[in-house]
Amino acid sequence: MTPPTDALIDLGMVLYTFDFESALKRLVPPDAPDPDQRIASLLARKDEFETGRISRGDYISWASGQLGFDGSADSFCDTWNSIFTPNRPMWDALLAARQRGLRLILFSNTNSIHGPWFLETEPFVRSFDDIIFSYEVGAVKPHPDIYHHAIATHQLVPQRTLYIDDLPENIATGRDLGFLSHQYDHRHHDAFLTWFHSHFPA
Repeated sequence: MTPPTDALIDLGMVLYTFDFESALKRLVPPDAPDPDQRIASLLARKDEFETGRISRGDYISWASGQLGFDGSADSFCDTWNSIFTPNRPMWDALLAARQRGLRLILFSNTNSIHGPWFLETEPFVRSFDDIIFSYEVGAVKPHPDIYHHAIATHQLVPQRTLYIDDLPENIATGRDLGFLSHQYDHRHHDAFLTWFHSHFPA
């Protein structure tokens, strides 16, 4: 079997775990009713934000209103970006594979707050060979358009490309397009390593 040459790697719940609700509760005033519902309401424009159809400034203004937050845009962004925790075992596995010739491509549904922050503050993200952020492409997973963008832009051969993502609907599109796909669960990292090494032996 010809070994894979490339890997598409999701960001959230693969490279980093995150706790969206706990962080954003800090933006809700203590006396505001229904804080959980206020946070959940932000999902209403998630795809719009992650495809770049709403600007960073407009989203911050709208989301601040939903939460009842009257602080600065910088304070909003600091909290918005504080939700992530590095998944170090995944980092170790991928960096070791990169040293052995696997091209790493970050492939993430990401908005215009998170994307620049990762590039500015996270050296691990900058160590990737290429980066695909949905807000720059104008399409989000699981829509095939963003996968076709990855194939065309980076000359990928799906049958020689590993694809790692935590969401079943995203993995389903990857499999439909022929990628060597694994649905990742950070609580079962050993299962990933078994799959990974079967395709890309150490």
